[in-house]
Amino acid sequence: MAEQKRDYYEVLGIDKNADDAAIKKAYRVLAKKYHPDMNPGDAEAEKKFKEASEAYAILSDPEKRRQYDQYGHAAFDGAGGAGGFGGFDFNSADFSDIFSDIFSDIFGGSRRSGRSSGPMKGANLRTSVRITFEEAVFGVDKEIELMFKDECASCRGTGAKPGTSPETCPKCGGKGQVVFTQQSFFGTVRNVQTCPDCHGTGKVIKDKCPDCRGTGYITNKKKIEVSIPAGIDNGQCVRIRDKGEPGTNGGPRGDLLVEVVVGRHPIFQRQDENIYSTVPMSFAVAALGGEIVVDTVDGKVIYDVKAGTPTDTKVRLRGKGVPSLRNKNVRGDHYVTLVVQVPDKLSHEARELLKKFDEQTGDTLNAAKNVSAGNAEEPSGKGKKKFRK
Repeated sequence: MAEQKRDYYEVLGIDKNADDAAIKKAYRVLAKKYHPDMNPGDAEAEKKFKEASEAYAILSDPEKRRQYDQYGHAAFDGAGGAGGFGGFDFNSADFSDIFSDIFSDIFGGSRRSGRSSGPMKGANLRTSVRITFEEAVFGVDKEIELMFKDECASCRGTGAKPGTSPETCPKCGGKGQVVFTQQSFFGTVRNVQTCPDCHGTGKVIKDKCPDCRGTGYITNKKKIEVSIPAGIDNGQCVRIRDKGEPGTNGGPRGDLLVEVVVGRHPIFQRQDENIYSTVPMSFAVAALGGEIVVDTVDGKVIYDVKAGTPTDTKVRLRGKGVPSLRNKNVRGDHYVTLVVQVPDKLSHEARELLKKFDEQTGDTLNAAKNVSAGNAEEPSGKGKKKFRK
């Protein structure tokens, strides 16, 4: 029993009222997805490709679509033509435009017509520069070295030996493009690609300039000044116009992209336009209140701690953060976490004073001794167990 065909509209995934542009767009997607050259050896993909092609051949033709809408698949039972899908004849369908796109993707060709030898902007160059945390906050000018291409003085950028000129490429006739054909299920498909001999310029150099070896440029090491704006963050780039690769056929230079690498700071951490740090304070300051010194990117500032401030208290220093890249006069904040610092060494006098202080503020050092025997649960085993951290 022959396999029942699916509805053509269902195959392409379109509505029955779809216009010609929607039909073509739907088929283009499926043809590219299931084309045998994209799926070598995949019989299922080949089947779906042929099924979609058959649906497109019918629905893209106004008369055949009218017949299909009226009679369905029965309108084409026994249709002539060898090959194809289910005996269907594809020869009347126009697939050239779509398959030109597909083969361009597969083989790297181009559908652009006309000359490709016009002025083209040069490629961008990338490099990096390291700066400190403070330099990222306030901005800095840095000098970098890189290999820079200048126009060859001998040939004035033509690449040809002085006294000679580039000649028209014989392969493409000066068009910069060549045409090649590719066999498909539907016959020969015409495709276009950049000329491999002249690389799209339309010109070839027979006698190369001895100074630049036909490139038209001399490479020199140069120093370039980079102005890094205040507020830049790690990984962001500064663009310097017209400091990239030279253009072709009179085109402008590309740009230089300088990636900024910001060094880590021993105290400060950054998140967007805010700065975070941790500052120790003594128990005396935390309990009685007092002034502490806080390091900021603007220098040391004095902060007045309130009496009874617990550890891990967070305070905000307004306007002590990072400037905005859009407006350097607008700055983020600096958030400081205050942590009570416990001394690890005490003199005998300090220890005695601390014991007296504890006696007056809860006698916590004798808390275990002061627990009533009736209220304390005796641990099992011999003697009382002490647990130490």
